[in-house]
Amino acid sequence: MSTSPLSSSDPHARTGAETRVAWPDSAPLGATRSDPGQPSLTDLIARADETALAASALGCLDRCLPLLDGEDQVLRPLWVSLADGTGWEGALTEVRTALGAGPTPDLGGAWSSDAGPDPAEATALARRMLEAVPATRSAAALRAWADGCSAAALRIHRLLDAGDEGVSPLVSAELRRQVRVLELLGGTSGTGGGLRQVLDVSTEGRRVLRAVVSRSRRSGVTSEY
Repeated sequence: MSTSPLSSSDPHARTGAETRVAWPDSAPLGATRSDPGQPSLTDLIARADETALAASALGCLDRCLPLLDGEDQVLRPLWVSLADGTGWEGALTEVRTALGAGPTPDLGGAWSSDAGPDPAEATALARRMLEAVPATRSAAALRAWADGCSAAALRIHRLLDAGDEGVSPLVSAELRRQVRVLELLGGTSGTGGGLRQVLDVSTEGRRVLRAVVSRSRRSGVTSEY
């Protein structure tokens, strides 16, 4: 993803002076295309308007809710605000109160490219996604949030996957969902049917991750989704 104030210039070496848990700078292992010849995730984010950017980031957070022990509908105030264009700051306060948003734990180190399955680190990054929601829906703030959430969600799925090195099925599925969300909104105001379909995509991904997290908590080791 593009560099933003929320990104670190070296995710493998910096501990995060600007943020307590630094965003990954890019998708793990170069996973930016869901299909050969199709627009990359980076390209789609670069072309997206404010609504598409907000929906992309919010969808990433929505799919990662199981890590925060969030109820399925806890982000509804923000989705409603996105649909009708009003009350974003109030909706954000409501969501953060419901999820008990607090300071993100300091992990004491940067992300490692060869890190194995680690639900604790994945949870910390999911919390970082919530804490980074901009209070104002400006294009610059939403682009930084969407950029960070895209890479963070892919990284979370990689951390929760115990498979071999490479772009795993869990990561690939999340990449396809991110691309699908941006394609559904098509860089234009995403209201009505577009957002309803985006919610369907996010609901599917959340169910997948909830099953992965549940298995992880029962066994301490994640397996194929």
